[in-house]
Amino acid sequence: MSASLPDSDIAAEDQKERLNLLDFTEEGLGDLLQSWGEPRYRARQIIQWMHQRRVLDVDAMTDLSKTLRARLSESVCFKLPEFSEEHCSRDGTRKWLCQLAGGPVVETVYIPEGNRGTLCISSQVGCALNCTFCSTGRQGFDRNLSQSEIIGQVWLAQHRLAELDAGNKITNVVFMGMGEPLLNYDPVVGTLQLLLSDYAYGLSKYRVTVSTSGLVPQINQLKNDTTAALAISLHAPNDELRTELVPINKKYPLAMLIQACRDYFPEGTSRHIMFEYVMLAGVNDQIPQAKALARLLEGVSAKINLIPFNSHPGARYTCSSREQIEAFRDVLQKAGYIATIRRTRGEDVDGACGQLAGDFQDRTGRKVRWIKRDKN
Repeated sequence: MSASLPDSDIAAEDQKERLNLLDFTEEGLGDLLQSWGEPRYRARQIIQWMHQRRVLDVDAMTDLSKTLRARLSESVCFKLPEFSEEHCSRDGTRKWLCQLAGGPVVETVYIPEGNRGTLCISSQVGCALNCTFCSTGRQGFDRNLSQSEIIGQVWLAQHRLAELDAGNKITNVVFMGMGEPLLNYDPVVGTLQLLLSDYAYGLSKYRVTVSTSGLVPQINQLKNDTTAALAISLHAPNDELRTELVPINKKYPLAMLIQACRDYFPEGTSRHIMFEYVMLAGVNDQIPQAKALARLLEGVSAKINLIPFNSHPGARYTCSSREQIEAFRDVLQKAGYIATIRRTRGEDVDGACGQLAGDFQDRTGRKVRWIKRDKN
């Protein structure tokens, strides 16, 4: 199974020198067209053709002038990644292996549930961070994805779902796949602009979520650059444990992170930050820790999502029992928080939270170190 561009007579070498229009936001494309002497509103038309109508053929963009179409034909290309494999879970979840230029593979997951269809997309090849419970983190890091490789996952997923003709559609997009989105800031923000644009994907600001391990400067900037929702990969109620689980906490400790969250959506607003908390048996799931978490989030417009740990090869943790997770949740609810338990989806195809691990060259040496540690 693959979904990609129609065959083109443009030589691959020639395409390398062309501008990939999928790397442009409406504003950036407007700047380009204006430099060509074209009106900026043409950018909106091209964005609609590419993303709403999924048309990647300049000659088919019939509301553009012949002169502009000729200029585009000479100067641009539409270069997408490719879905090289598809794995279907018993629960309807689909995981695609997304082949990128140069050979690396990342993973994209679609989760249908009732009238909701959530697409989980990747932003990096691997992850530059090293969260100890995450399969992706164990694989190391290769490179950032370009905007065309990020938004291309959405384009390809829509294309594939339309092929299946099963009534599935994308209603939500979450940056919870491979990578730390805020370490690839500009392409991620450009993708957010397209996802939220009425002339591209037209998704609600409530239905597009960026999940971060807690890069405080980028969180502070993000609130100025997008209206998308924010999720924090928290996992511990104190600095000592969080630094062990999420090492970036050493640079941006909880006091800094929680203040940034208070500032992002001030308490009393209608919007909340989602705090993700993976449940690790005997590590972070005790009742005193639930009470400490409730105290930590005082004054934050917060929801808390408790995530049963999904095991993977080499994992050194186990999942908390259902009874312990429910007891932990009850403490948070009693303290006045909206606290939910995430339903595990796609586990049988390794598409669940924390299980994603593509095929790529690790430039950090982390994968080898984990293998040696496991053997010892």
